[in-house]
Amino acid sequence: MTSRTIVAATAGFFLFSAVTQLPTFAQEARMQVLIDFGTPQVGNWTIVNDGVMGGRSASDLELTDAGTVIFSGYLSLENNGGFASARAIFDRLDLTDFAGMALRVKGDGREYQLRIRTSGRFDGVSYSSGFSTNDGEWTEVFLPFSEFRPTFRGRVPRGMGPLDPSSIRQIGFLIGDKTEGSFQLEISRISAATIEQPTPNSPDGS
Repeated sequence: MTSRTIVAATAGFFLFSAVTQLPTFAQEARMQVLIDFGTPQVGNWTIVNDGVMGGRSASDLELTDAGTVIFSGYLSLENNGGFASARAIFDRLDLTDFAGMALRVKGDGREYQLRIRTSGRFDGVSYSSGFSTNDGEWTEVFLPFSEFRPTFRGRVPRGMGPLDPSSIRQIGFLIGDKTEGSFQLEISRISAATIEQPTPNSPDGS
């Protein structure tokens, strides 16, 4: 499997919309695919690691021939560090018609976070929701907007209301599980969805 880096390699922003019927489920669910890494355009991504505060962690994003992206690197706890992240920026996403974010990922058994920002600024408050991964297995993850919590530099800021899904500017992944070592998260797609997805964990998502 070959790969290539996508950080700062793609100009402009990407928004691909689709309505999908979820299989093997009693209810109908509507999805909007925000980023599909199997398409030519995958967005404008930026790596942000703990080096901004003196840490030693490292990470990278690489596209694969399988139409996925791999977020990988090494989490270091030196110099009070301990996080690595990647994020994409959008003009503006209005996801008020949806209940949360849906991910199709293959992890390494570690804990990750999906982070959302309602501002296009580099620094500032983000909203975070954590998810677990199974080592080497594809997993469908649903994260309700109601479970995203505000965070700023590792702390909960005062006076912040809930996440406003009508004005999303950045979406990204972060690892900061306080465990030093290598990590790898493979991502197939990032979507907005109306309901939780109990779809099978299969490589082709069927």
